[in-house]
Amino acid sequence: MSAPAGTPAPEDRAALLRAIGPLPLSGQAWPDWVRILTWIILAILGVQVVTTAIRAPSQPFDTLLIAAVVLCFVGLLFVSWHMQTSITTIDERGLRQTWFTRREVAWEDVRYARFVPMLFSKRLVVFTHRGRPMIFQGGTRELRAAFVKIAELYKSSHA
Repeated sequence: MSAPAGTPAPEDRAALLRAIGPLPLSGQAWPDWVRILTWIILAILGVQVVTTAIRAPSQPFDTLLIAAVVLCFVGLLFVSWHMQTSITTIDERGLRQTWFTRREVAWEDVRYARFVPMLFSKRLVVFTHRGRPMIFQGGTRELRAAFVKIAELYKSSHA
């Protein structure tokens, strides 16, 4: 049985998993400094909203505006909480990340992978055979190193 075009051979993938190290490899999806910065920004926004509301008690507030501000703040709380608790895992079955919904892709479904080192998040963008990309964040040095190795393997097998 041969691998689909552009997919690494099973022995290459096994070598990759050995090179990544003892599996499962799990770690925070977001770097510590990003997670801390998120809560600081959220606290500043919360203080700003409260002080603005206290300074203007004589003016009637638009109910729709209040609802929009509260909804946006709750949405930011939701995203911040998930950034705080999100874990990325690499194991023999594939890649997983806890998030709003569970992100998961099996090695057999990976068609191509690309490492994207952005300022706030080091990401592995995984394209599946179904064509749907999935993004995994790596907040630890070990995850980032594994992402680079995964991207190299899939780049060389895709060429």
